[in-house]
Amino acid sequence: MSETLKNSWSTPAALAIPKEGYFKKEDGRYGPVFPKTPANYGFTIIAKVKPGREDAIRAYGKTIEDLVKDNPDILAPLELHYLRWVLFDVDSGLHFMYQGIFDTDFDKYVDDAIELFNTTGITTVFVNLEGFPEDWKTNVSAVIKFFREHQRPSFLEYGEYPYVSFKEVKKALKLKAAFSEMLDKMQ
Repeated sequence: MSETLKNSWSTPAALAIPKEGYFKKEDGRYGPVFPKTPANYGFTIIAKVKPGREDAIRAYGKTIEDLVKDNPDILAPLELHYLRWVLFDVDSGLHFMYQGIFDTDFDKYVDDAIELFNTTGITTVFVNLEGFPEDWKTNVSAVIKFFREHQRPSFLEYGEYPYVSFKEVKKALKLKAAFSEMLDKMQ
């Protein structure tokens, strides 16, 4: 793909990703680096829920809603575009799916998330999942191991406005709002 097309937000783009999750193996601090795609960076974690923890997970969703309502920038260090959480049953029990799309690579996202949780006192939804390390706040390698073992790489990612950062989206929306306000005042 040409650099011009790759960096053009006005041309939708799709990227088929090999089964390994990358085109050329490059190691970061925490293992293979997955490529930036038209949807930016992200990952999908699927793990079994600890017995009796469904209500705790749902309540934690409400906790995050309230935290963001009280402080809209609380999750800003993660440079998120979106998160999607899903609970679903399979024969082996209740499972949780975490999908996140963000602007940083996996290594930085994990570092930023742990720092955010440590500085704010917020816990993580992952404590409700089987195999998540109890010492997650201080044992980054165990967190990475959990994520790598439960990561389900995508094989296709699409972006209607590809490779655009969350900061660029917010800047464009602020500009649009200012322009609309200016036009309203002119009428």
